[in-house]
Amino acid sequence: MLKFYYAPQSCALASHIALEEAGADYEPVKVDFTRNEQRQADYLQINPKGRVPALATANGILTETPAILFYIAQTHPAAGLAPLDDPFALGRIQAFNSYLCSTVHVAHAHRMRGYRWADDPVALADMKRKVPQNVADCFALIETEMFAGPFVMGERYSICDPYLYTLATWLEGDGVDPARFPKILAHRERMAARPAVRAVAAVQD
Repeated sequence: MLKFYYAPQSCALASHIALEEAGADYEPVKVDFTRNEQRQADYLQINPKGRVPALATANGILTETPAILFYIAQTHPAAGLAPLDDPFALGRIQAFNSYLCSTVHVAHAHRMRGYRWADDPVALADMKRKVPQNVADCFALIETEMFAGPFVMGERYSICDPYLYTLATWLEGDGVDPARFPKILAHRERMAARPAVRAVAAVQD
């Protein structure tokens, strides 16, 4: 059985939803950030980065959302979460998820985790001030150039969808009005109604 380590309201939500969509046999394990459990010795043995998600498999532990999502899709091919037989289509999925991981999530993190990049209070305040603009710019690009609809890659649901949904739930907290992005907002509402998303919400709440 897989063991999945997550924290509520974190990017781990994407992989958690994918596990449900895949019908995976897994045990969810909450890492309580309010108690700093991600920095405790027991968890650091699982993920030395002190972050979530982490997925314990029979072959070892995986971290980083794009890697975990791809692993779920590969190990549960019947779920159809990625076009495993089409290298170009699969590359497009990897490109989209990489953008979410390396750019969109980083833009969001400047709001509350600027200490990763600077110590100067003025620099920290400036990074936080720029978050609404930077996050909005990211979502504007997704809305106009990347999102095919009704799902990220078009008619076919994929591992891009729970990842986009997760980051889109942070828009209001980042000071961005989701109504500016009608396709992404409709996608967020469509995702929230999916049984897998509801099942995960019941666990994480």
